[in-house]
Amino acid sequence: MTLFDSVILGIIEGFTEFLPISSTGHLIVASEFLGLDQTNVTKAYEVIIQFAAILAVIFNYKEKFTFKKIDLWQKVFLAFLPIGAVGFIFSHQIKELFSINVVATMFIIGGIVFLIMEKFVIPKQTQLIDDVEQVSLKQAMLIGFSQVFALIPGTSRAGSTIIGALLVGLSRKASAEFSFLLAFPVMSAVTAYDLLKHYHEFSGANLTSLAIGFVISFIVATITIKLFLKFLDKFTFVFFGFYRIAFGIILLLIFH
Repeated sequence: MTLFDSVILGIIEGFTEFLPISSTGHLIVASEFLGLDQTNVTKAYEVIIQFAAILAVIFNYKEKFTFKKIDLWQKVFLAFLPIGAVGFIFSHQIKELFSINVVATMFIIGGIVFLIMEKFVIPKQTQLIDDVEQVSLKQAMLIGFSQVFALIPGTSRAGSTIIGALLVGLSRKASAEFSFLLAFPVMSAVTAYDLLKHYHEFSGANLTSLAIGFVISFIVATITIKLFLKFLDKFTFVFFGFYRIAFGIILLLIFH
């Protein structure tokens, strides 16, 4: 992996991780165009940039990471349980789902769902929750169940949780913020598992590439979180719906 590859993938991970457009799908395409194979270096790199994204959440929401917010984190942890349990039990079956066709199809389906939400569901909702701390335990659990769909490659963890949050009555902004916070336990678990599984592979990695990827991913993710919330103050998820559909179609055309 060259320094150029490290920068490009760091930017893509940081930019797409918290948007409802699937970072996995974009990293697949980028790696394909860059000619990168799944080597020890790339596996170690993926762990590092995921960890950087976790730190971006902590940096942006440091006021939420205190014992005073224990009620909020009880809800976040409750929402984490479904994907944690299903992902652990069916990890091998989930890996078998991975293919370009599945990724592209889920991109398109997710895009259609967002357009349906904006056209038929959100306009009919009243008294939306605009503060993540007002989310009930029941709502948190339902959002957690919706996140399980993210185990299907190309669905997008952010996308599935945001849709679930919108369905149970959160505003667009609150849905995005709950998705950010829910990323912390999910990505921490994934990163810890990958680190334990591939820790020996770091010895063969280029430390400079890892360091650059980490910094780039952290900076881009931090900025993206802030800009995404500002975007939702003025706009809807329609753009992401059309983008997902277009990207899914492009994937099918490129890899067929």
